[in-house]
Amino acid sequence: MFEWMKIPYALLTLFIVVNYGLLMTALIAKIGARVGRRHGIPIYQNYIDLIKNYGLRSSITHGFMFYLGPVFRLTGGVGLILFVPIIYGSEVFSNFSFAGDLILALYFIFFGTLGMALGAGESGHPYAAIGISRGLSQVTMAELPLAMAVFAVALQYQTLSITDIVAAQQGGILNWTLFTNPFAVAAAMMSFLGSMMRPPFDVVLAPQEIPIGPPTEYHSSYLALMQTNRVIFPIAKIAIFMSLFFGGAASWPVFFLKVFLIYMVSVFVGVVFPRFRVEQSIRWFLIWAVPMGVLGLVWV
Repeated sequence: MFEWMKIPYALLTLFIVVNYGLLMTALIAKIGARVGRRHGIPIYQNYIDLIKNYGLRSSITHGFMFYLGPVFRLTGGVGLILFVPIIYGSEVFSNFSFAGDLILALYFIFFGTLGMALGAGESGHPYAAIGISRGLSQVTMAELPLAMAVFAVALQYQTLSITDIVAAQQGGILNWTLFTNPFAVAAAMMSFLGSMMRPPFDVVLAPQEIPIGPPTEYHSSYLALMQTNRVIFPIAKIAIFMSLFFGGAASWPVFFLKVFLIYMVSVFVGVVFPRFRVEQSIRWFLIWAVPMGVLGLVWV
């Protein structure tokens, strides 16, 4: 019965995350623009784009699976938020977490990417296969060091519960996994850079190379679904990293601060380094991230 009582709080969590994501992504876009000596978009621009696209309709069809791609993508982000405890020590904001929620979280991280690959495959566009091969190649390589880091953390704390892992890190900053297993955290953060799809790992959209892709192939409310996921999914992934490696969050202000700081790691790297080629990206994970994951397991 209590699970039904959690639904309003889970929806409230989703509402807070969506609005925070809209504001934070606009702020980060403005930071990137200022680095390039441009003015950047207004902070409220994401709201305008989202409302406009949800209000549009289209009669163009590319097949059933093509339009399920954005739905799968959004499902991955929303599912990750709903089944991951957001605020440690809060029963109402623990959402629908359970004893083995860490395994489910790993599935949700990959679910949206696979759904978009299936959707792009039915588009009929000749460049769709290029995008799919690039995306799945890089995501697979980025997931490998993350999986090793997660295994190391699960072995270290002897649990697959995210709540229990956060509980084991309480009592001071030195109890965070960042200090108790730095190799696993290094592997996970390298994986994080690849999963955020920012430079130098934006090999899928490749904005300087191929001026097409999901933002132009999808339109109207389907594009709005992708835009909604674009503000939910990064925060949901960061919530996982924050809980596993940085002590979690015991209040909303701490959550907002830690999410912003972790997000800024990928932003800083993105504005400093140019884009990799696909083989350079995969080689980078093999040479640097995977050995860190192995060291994280050996450390345990």
